[in-house]
Order: sequence, then structure tokens, then C-alpha cells
Amino acid sequence: MTPSRETFEARLRQIGAERYHDLHPFHDLLHGGGCSPDQVRAWVINRYYYQHSIPMKDAAFMSRVEEPALRRAWRSRIEDHDGTDGNEGGIRRWLRLAEAVGLDPAYVASRKGVLPATRFAVDAYVRFVREKTLLEAVAASLTELFAPKIHANRIEGLLKNYEFADDSSLSYFRNRLKEAPKDVAIGQYRVLDHADTAEKQDAAAAALEFKTDVLWSQLDALWGAYVAPARIPPGAWRPGEGLALRRAS
Repeated sequence: MTPSRETFEARLRQIGAERYHDLHPFHDLLHGGGCSPDQVRAWVINRYYYQHSIPMKDAAFMSRVEEPALRRAWRSRIEDHDGTDGNEGGIRRWLRLAEAVGLDPAYVASRKGVLPATRFAVDAYVRFVREKTLLEAVAASLTELFAPKIHANRIEGLLKNYEFADDSSLSYFRNRLKEAPKDVAIGQYRVLDHADTAEKQDAAAAALEFKTDVLWSQLDALWGAYVAPARIPPGAWRPGEGLALRRAS
């Protein structure tokens, strides 16, 4: 017997309650003002690799979609990140955050210094969306169900605890408060409508768990490299590298 739509939705939300990366201690450190300037910079550099890859993930998904209506709806995700004539886009906003924390935006955009584990996790997510069923690809995006809460907490915590935080540097997060609910509505109803067997529901739930692992593993890598035991792997960013000229003097 296939569990009801309501039961399945509750299962998905429980995954977020138990596994979303807002529970990671790095976010407690960051939002509570406990990160050093270099720890913040390491987070910005590594998270940029994820931001940079999201439009490619969405383009890979769209290349497999045969329904024009779904392609039209999904296209806004790429525009939200890459920008349009009237919208600078999330990637540009993230680079403004990079500049605010003292990094050279060109260095961040080059994706040099990204932790190996960050690359592996994010690249695995792009491959997942490219290779798995469309249902699983959409289900993996449903971490957006839980994103508004973490963005709101991040805005509050950064404004309270860090001098770099202002409306300009935090504009990425403010915009995601508006964009994420729109995106998740499309994905959520798609998954709930199409996971019409117990097997499909299991596959969708596993896809969402995989995505939470992708997000969690990035923070584990940051913690190990820049918090404790603070062992930075070869090739990863080291404090003092990639600074903006105005901060490097």
C-alpha cells in the first residue's frame, strides 16, 4: 500500500528536521559570531563553488525535461543565479559578499583554493541530477523547503556579530528569502504528484537524504580544515591568499 500524500510530505519534512545542515556546529559558530575573519573567508570561498555549480545542475536537469511547462518554470532558477538584464543574480551577490569579507572577487570566482571535499560533494550533486530519474533530481532540490529559516537566522546573526554585514553584503540571503519559496513550490508539488508508489516515495526520500549529505559534508570539510583540527589539505585556500588589495596592504 502506498502511503498517503500527507504521510509522504511529513516524511520529507522529517528528513529536514533531522538532517538539514542548519544543525551543523559550523553554522552555530558562524551565526553566533564565533568565526574568525579567515574562517568566514574559507566559508565564502567554498560555498561559492556550490553557488557556481547550481546553474549547471539546473541546466543539466532542463536538458532532460520534455515538458515545455516544466522547463519554463525551472528556467527561473538559472536566471536567479546567473542574473538577467534586470536582476544581477545570486552569483554576483555572492561575490559582493566575498569582497565585503576582504577577498578578491576574481580569486573567489576562479574557484582556486576550494577544499577537495567540497569539490567532490558538489560535483557528485551535479552528476546525481544529470544521471538519476527526474523525480529523484527534483526531490534532491527540496532542501529548499528548509532554507528560508537558515537564511533568516544567518541574516540576523551576521548583522549582529560582524562588521562586514550590511544590506549590500547580505543581499544574496535576502533575495533567497523570496526566491526559495517560489522554487520549492514547483519542486514540492512535482514530487508529491509523481511519487505515486511506495518505491517512488522511497527513491525521492533517499534523494533528499543524499542532498542533505552533500550540504553537511561541505561543512564537515570546513570544520576539519579551518576549525579543528585545522588541518588544511594541499591545494586548499590558506589565510592570506586571495585577499582584496585594499585589505592586503
